[in-house]
Amino acid sequence: MSIDTQAHNIEEATVQISPVTQGPPDAKTRRYDRQLRLWAASGQNALEGARVLVLGGTATTTSILKNLVLPGIGHFTILDSAKVTPEDAGNNFFLEGQSSIGKSRAKEAVRLLLELNDSVEGVADESDLEEILKKRPEYFATFSLVIAHNVEPQQLAQLSSLLWADASLPPLVVVRSAGFLAEFYIQFHEHTIIDTHSETMPSLRIDKPFPALLEHAMSLDFANMDLVEFEHVPYVVILVRVLEEWKKAHGGQAPKTADERKAFKQQIAGMQRKHDEENFEEAEAQAYRAWATTSVPSDVAALFADPGLIGLKPDSPPFFHLLDALKRFTERPPHVLPLSATLPDMKSDTKQYVHLQRLYKARAEEEKEEFKKLLGVQIHDGLVSEFVKNAHGIKILRGRRWGALDEEEGDLANALQNGPREACTHLALSALSAHFAKAPGTKPTLEQLQAEAYTIAGKGFQAPEELEHALGELVRAPTADIPTTAAFLGGLVAQEAIKVITTQYVPINGSCVVDLVGSWTGIVN
Repeated sequence: MSIDTQAHNIEEATVQISPVTQGPPDAKTRRYDRQLRLWAASGQNALEGARVLVLGGTATTTSILKNLVLPGIGHFTILDSAKVTPEDAGNNFFLEGQSSIGKSRAKEAVRLLLELNDSVEGVADESDLEEILKKRPEYFATFSLVIAHNVEPQQLAQLSSLLWADASLPPLVVVRSAGFLAEFYIQFHEHTIIDTHSETMPSLRIDKPFPALLEHAMSLDFANMDLVEFEHVPYVVILVRVLEEWKKAHGGQAPKTADERKAFKQQIAGMQRKHDEENFEEAEAQAYRAWATTSVPSDVAALFADPGLIGLKPDSPPFFHLLDALKRFTERPPHVLPLSATLPDMKSDTKQYVHLQRLYKARAEEEKEEFKKLLGVQIHDGLVSEFVKNAHGIKILRGRRWGALDEEEGDLANALQNGPREACTHLALSALSAHFAKAPGTKPTLEQLQAEAYTIAGKGFQAPEELEHALGELVRAPTADIPTTAAFLGGLVAQEAIKVITTQYVPINGSCVVDLVGSWTGIVN
């Protein structure tokens, strides 16, 4: 960040903070400082309000939980009726070796995980999953997210069907691993995201300036301006001014042809008093903003035809009421998204930058109030502000039930054609699950897994070379939950779980496949 930008931020903080002396940050802010920079207070509050159910106290699930407990998940429950075995004690960092053997695996794991963060609540439940599925299906409704690792195939099928049958039940993260191969999948009906943290900047409206911005740009007396002040006029103001003058000389049209755009840049360069004025160099570099028409991004416009807007009711999710208001907002001239007050870094002095920022903030607030008038229901102002600020990057994801890829004709074949390496690893893990469904606890032969893979893939399947590699790895270690794979999955799955819980960033929509032999990951859609 440049010195100029730092000065802007300091000035902005001075403007917004009251003159009362501010105390040091509290313990919570100090503890979670880095992650608050990633998902802000709203994301942290969502994380602290979440209740996660984890099926099995394995090396993989405890690694996942480690990465949820450290950032402050509100509550987690480990559902596991098993006792700690010597194998568990050898591969799970959240068991205490020999002293844990024979004890409840859930209780031991919870006890040690809670040492990581005293603000997190953890519970060990030694109930049997099969019994809960049969007699207490309502058990799952109290959780925000369910994570299942290497659950017995028939129980996993029952669980995924149960959670899929009712959209109000929590999403399910299915994790399968064996040795150095693994995959995970997030089962959800619908996932709406307001803050995708899009890398695309919202429009500055240089081609469609709001009245206060246009008036400010045209009011500046460049010819008689002090040199220091002239060298710090923000490039946004320069572009608005030059574009307006260009339109007056060209029948109200912005530059269209390559020659016109070149002439436009030359007009900017011709305004300089010296050859090294950075603000004018920035204006030249950003000149494309002057002829790039500000409109509704195509991926956002596509959401206006989403089925969620049909038959909108007062109790419909707030996202769709906000989306409906956005649609109606963009139908009015000048047919753009609500203005964002966010400005990029630019060469300027504090006075001019802050003035420009105030212009954008004032206009953004005006348009937010116009947006609120279009809402058919009462929605918390903070949520409205968040939606308006990030309207250029909103998304709706729709998922599928776990297992649909292997069951629906043609889907797996397409996946094998489009990404044979990833799809073959997925198919190999599915073949292993199919074997365990028929012969629990038995070590499969290569021929048995090949037969299961061919059955799943269907008629006409020609096995790629990648399938033999994956099956060979699984035959060597069909049940191994090794620490390296567990640690790697722990980071990946926890990251995606946090995206789902906070409804920020864009989670994976498909199976994420991991091959630590070849050191690669990929997605099977």
